[in-house]
Amino acid sequence: MNDIPMADATATLRIATLADVTRLAAIHAAAFPKGEAWSETVIGLQIAAHNVFALLDERGGMMLARVIVDEAEIVTLAVEPAQRRQGLGGDLMGAALALAAERGARAMFLEVDISNAPAKALYARSGFFQVGRRKRYYANGADALILRAELGPDGTVSRIPPE
Repeated sequence: MNDIPMADATATLRIATLADVTRLAAIHAAAFPKGEAWSETVIGLQIAAHNVFALLDERGGMMLARVIVDEAEIVTLAVEPAQRRQGLGGDLMGAALALAAERGARAMFLEVDISNAPAKALYARSGFFQVGRRKRYYANGADALILRAELGPDGTVSRIPPE
């Protein structure tokens, strides 16, 4: 699966390869503060891992995720500032959930800075719920919320946390 069909026919969202490392790193650098952005080397090492997949939205978004047995994790998600609030994050998330389910994941996890309201809203809309907290997880001392989404075999997300 190299092209992922989207509702917006002009959107270009696809699985990224090592050939895309420069573009992925540029998006990451634009989205994160200096010192927190990942280098081409780091992104390349991630993509080269057998259980990792990368997504690239040519409009200015990227995501890295990994699947281990029946669990997946969003490793990083970045959207260039000028492209935010245009649906790229939601498109990336929907594609990642579907690909993770296709690869056998039944749950997906991620960490998010407790103060990142836009990201927390995206994740809530995508079906994630809080399952934990990491104290002083980020370089700035902020806590991270640990979020989880339950995946069906077709990539659908249960909106109700399991009991």
